[in-house]
Amino acid sequence: MDRREVAESEVVERSEGQLAANWMLQHPKYRELMNLDVGDSAQVYAAFLVYLDLKEVRQWREVTSRGSSELQLVFLEGREREGERAQVILPLPAHRTLSHRWVRSLFREKPGEGLAAAMLLCVVASDSSLVYQRLCPGLLTPDPPVGIEDQGRRQHRKRRLR
Repeated sequence: MDRREVAESEVVERSEGQLAANWMLQHPKYRELMNLDVGDSAQVYAAFLVYLDLKEVRQWREVTSRGSSELQLVFLEGREREGERAQVILPLPAHRTLSHRWVRSLFREKPGEGLAAAMLLCVVASDSSLVYQRLCPGLLTPDPPVGIEDQGRRQHRKRRLR
């Protein structure tokens, strides 16, 4: 390869790198999220990553976005399977601090005034990994673990020799 060919290949590699870096900015859903006028760009970025996960990886149906000017948040709404109820998803960056009072404020006292009876909180880490957690008002008893059987306490005790 001569110098000219090397220089051309470097230009092509740089332009491909810029396209790869800017593909997100050109994505129609990212532009739609940016137009929701939510002040926190980190939350918009988190919402976009959650949207991609729900649509492309988890194959959710009818995933839409909406902004809350009162809360300054982006919410996603979608169906995990065809015919199921729509679920509300709250994507947040991991660096954002939450309080019990703030989470409770997402659920209103009177039915119909709140965002939903339950929602999924999706925390987005700086390395783009996602963690989903179901939020609901009040206390919720967890499901028992799958595949664990009660062995009984006395069964595994060793007898003491006298």
